[in-house]
Amino acid sequence: MFKSIRILLAIAAFHDYEIWQMDVKTAFLNGKLEEDVYMTQPEGFVTLENAGKVCKLQRSIYGLKQASRSWNLRFKDAIKEFGFIRNEDEHCVYKKFSGSIVSFLILYVDDILIIGNDIPTLQSIKTWLSSCFSMKDLGEAAYILGVKIYRDRSRRLLGLS
Repeated sequence: MFKSIRILLAIAAFHDYEIWQMDVKTAFLNGKLEEDVYMTQPEGFVTLENAGKVCKLQRSIYGLKQASRSWNLRFKDAIKEFGFIRNEDEHCVYKKFSGSIVSFLILYVDDILIIGNDIPTLQSIKTWLSSCFSMKDLGEAAYILGVKIYRDRSRRLLGLS
């Protein structure tokens, strides 16, 4: 995973592509469950008449074994609608090419790197993602996986530390 990020960041530095970052708020809550999952009622929610009942989950929640997978499937389906293709070797990397316009998305849990060479296209990707999920726009990428990104665009250099 980190190797793929480093390769795409090197490509972005070489071609002077934009590197932007977004954060998905409560990402796992976006996942749709494909099976029936029940849980005991949360503390403070139980009433005397419903004491023996359980809750059937409609969506994924944090702590479920299925949460990460269901979120990734939901993201894959959503981004596919926008024309992105998932990389078969690295399932967290998505690409879209339209003529000379190049766009990449890298998803790591709830962090998304958006890399590309056309600002209006990248803006439309951010707008579209925000219409699908609750997002926070972090602007130009500064950190990924706890690694600081240093960039000197005039020399087409990018450093990680």
